[in-house]
Amino acid sequence: MKVFLKILCILILIVLITDIAGSFYFYHISVARTSKDFLANDSALINEIAAENISVSPADVPANAKLYSTMQEAQPEAQPGEQQNEQQEEQQVEQIETGWFSNQPYEEVSITSEDGLKLAGYYLGAIVPTNKTAILAHGYSSQGTYMGSYAKIYYDMGYNVLLPDDRGHGRSEGNFIGFGWTDRKDYLKWIDFIINRVGQDSQIVLHGVSMGGATVLMTGGELLPTAVKAIVSDCSYTSVQAELEYQLKRLYNLPAFPILDSTSLLSKIRAGYSFKEASALEQVKRSKTPTLFIHGDADKFVPFSMVYELYEACTSEKDIYIVPGAGHGAAFDTDTAGYRNKVGEFVGKYVN
Repeated sequence: MKVFLKILCILILIVLITDIAGSFYFYHISVARTSKDFLANDSALINEIAAENISVSPADVPANAKLYSTMQEAQPEAQPGEQQNEQQEEQQVEQIETGWFSNQPYEEVSITSEDGLKLAGYYLGAIVPTNKTAILAHGYSSQGTYMGSYAKIYYDMGYNVLLPDDRGHGRSEGNFIGFGWTDRKDYLKWIDFIINRVGQDSQIVLHGVSMGGATVLMTGGELLPTAVKAIVSDCSYTSVQAELEYQLKRLYNLPAFPILDSTSLLSKIRAGYSFKEASALEQVKRSKTPTLFIHGDADKFVPFSMVYELYEACTSEKDIYIVPGAGHGAAFDTDTAGYRNKVGEFVGKYVN
């Protein structure tokens, strides 16, 4: 009996040590501000969001940032000559979109977060002075300037555009990634920044992609100024808990318990939030802002089904736009004209 108890205690100790070590490892690769090079080999992202495969260290921010260079999934296999022509066309589009924002006379701006971090952003005023502004929220391990393709949608409609670097990304300070939850309070400050700069009669649209899509939904669940007229969320997850459960199973074939629970506890201690509380699903239930939900039905990184959960839970005015064949973050590139038209049509209902 004593031998059995000793063996049992040793096994429990091994499990605890393994779980603790695993939680520190998982926190390091998912929450801490570290290089996310592992995303470069993720089959769910290859040829979809190439711009996400970067380090979040400020030193790695290029002056002429590459934007979301994506290729459509579910297309017929091209012949060698056709494939070469398609690649040349894609490279030309990337160069045009990349060059567009980097060649604009944007201004580097900043705010200070509630916890004292200096957060960077990039502001580009419309050609004709206006009270309309779009705030663009980038994805995981990305940065504000990578949202140039989306900013151009609004700029072409006569909007001012603001592209913030989230905490822990780009030129912003911060040692961890907030997955949209800590960022929601930062975006409240960016909203105030725009109102103070543009005027009390400001009309603001929040538009985010991937983690940015979750960020704008989480922001929408807060008490917003009446200046915020609409939200556009592209390929958002329902909650950090649900997304990391999915990734843990997909990448490591591991169950959520116990490692995700211990990592969430570590995140609460180090970053100030747990994975379960960081819920876009709960926030949309409180939102009063008209919201457009966008998702590609070929998304393997954020489950396509999540968009319907979010849409059903949303209690404000809402619409949904599904792009057939689009992978994660690739809805715009898969159907550029349709994407532009849908966004323009939706926000046009609420922004004069």
